[in-house]
This record gives sequence, structure tokens and C-alpha cells, in this order.
Amino acid sequence: MSEFTSLVKSRRSANNFMEGVEITRPELEEIFTLAKYAPSAFNLQHTHYLVVTDPVLKEKIYESCKQYKVHSASAVILVLGNRYAYQAVEKINEGMHHLGILSKQELDRTVETVTGIYEGKGESFMKEDAIRNASLSAMLFMLSAKDKGWDTCPMIGFDPGAIKEILEIPDGYETVMMITIGKEKLSSQRPRGYRKPNGEFVSYNGM
Repeated sequence: MSEFTSLVKSRRSANNFMEGVEITRPELEEIFTLAKYAPSAFNLQHTHYLVVTDPVLKEKIYESCKQYKVHSASAVILVLGNRYAYQAVEKINEGMHHLGILSKQELDRTVETVTGIYEGKGESFMKEDAIRNASLSAMLFMLSAKDKGWDTCPMIGFDPGAIKEILEIPDGYETVMMITIGKEKLSSQRPRGYRKPNGEFVSYNGM
């Protein structure tokens, strides 16, 4: 079994963390350094992570959703998707231009194309794409965390409006999911739930 196969099979959604376990900023930075390699449309990197380790803020989040894993986790991480990430397309690509990989004409064409797609399709598409790309990044974050010895749980059981107010999240960001991270109590792990065989969720050349 390869290291990656082992990693995928060992990652579980943790529901009962050991309390009082600190995760340091350097440890988090190691995970984010890997998570940044997640794919994103036009390399716009729509995802923003908001890390909450402050006990007072963490308790406010816990009170808003009443899920104990939020209280016991080492950190609570909000995964945000920037609806207007396309507006940074020139900034993201200008380095390639300075290196001579993109000509000025190619850079201008990229900016025009990407801007035209997002503004042409409108707010609904911008929201969907922010969620889609942030979700890709979140999965890589959780795998990277597991690789570094940390357990995680993705969550949608919270009030996005309350979270936006508590953490003062700007309107341009979608609150895609919450991830709790910490060390799971080994005694709380249950057998893995049923997984469908490939034939139940894979089709080839049509449904």
C-alpha cells in the first residue's frame, strides 16, 4: 500500500477531540503550505482560511452552533470562497509576464477572458465557483493535516450569518464550511461507515 493510499484510508472525520491540545502557528503554516497547491479555476486561488484559536472567539462559535467538537478542537478553521477572486487575475499572472512566460498580449488576453467569463455569467456563477474551488482546497487541507498527524472534521452545521457577524467576514466571501482540527480521542473512533462499491457511484460513457 502506498503512503498516499494509506493516508486517504486513515483520514476520518473526527468528532471527539482531546481538550487542551495546542496547535501552533508553525504547524498550521506547514499544512497551509501544502493546501495552496489545490487546483483552482484559472489559478485564481479563491480560498481564504480564517483560523480561530482564541478561546473567547472559539466559545462564541461554539455557542452559535452547539457542537462540542468546536469547543474541544485545537482550532476552528473557516473555509471561505472569494466571489470576486477573478478581479486579481492580472496580479496573479503578472509574475509570469515578468519572467517572459506570458507576453503582454497574452496577459491582456487572459485578463479579458477571465473577467468576461465571471462578469458575463454573473453573481450566481461567482458564488457557485467560490464554493466549488474552496471545497477543492478544503479537501487538500484535511489530507495535509492528516499527513502532519492532525485529525479534522468538515462541518456545515452552523449558521453562516452568525459566523460572519462573530468573525466580521466581508460580504464578498462565501462561508463554505467549517473545519475543526485537533487530536481525536482514540477511544471515540468507530468503525468506518459503509462505502458504496464502484458500480453504485461510477458510470462510463453515460448514465
